[in-house]
Amino acid sequence: REVEIDMSIENIALEAAQSWLELVDSEKYAESWDEAAKYFQDAISREKWSSSLKSIRNPLGRKISRNVKSKQYQTSLPGVPDGEYLVVQFNTSFEHKSSAIETVTPMKGSDGKWHVSGYYIN
Repeated sequence: REVEIDMSIENIALEAAQSWLELVDSEKYAESWDEAAKYFQDAISREKWSSSLKSIRNPLGRKISRNVKSKQYQTSLPGVPDGEYLVVQFNTSFEHKSSAIETVTPMKGSDGKWHVSGYYIN
């Protein structure tokens, strides 16, 4: 369900998504796992994440541009515990794929900080 939220919360969550993507763009895949939400870390090992991200991202080449397409605050998403989430979609252009949509979902952790809990690229 959608709820109205304080824009500053949304901005903090968006910043978390963008700084996490900088790690991925820099091929710091293991570090991106380190920075991810505990839920994310419990779902996939650091090694498996690094190798799967390498096989997905490396063929795309370097990032050319990335712009926010949409963002939606959610407190309930399928298949994950209830909590605070921001589902962010980016229109992203890569060297070898001019038009991709990246979906990054930061969640608010028990430490009060936002950590990425999901990443998909289409």
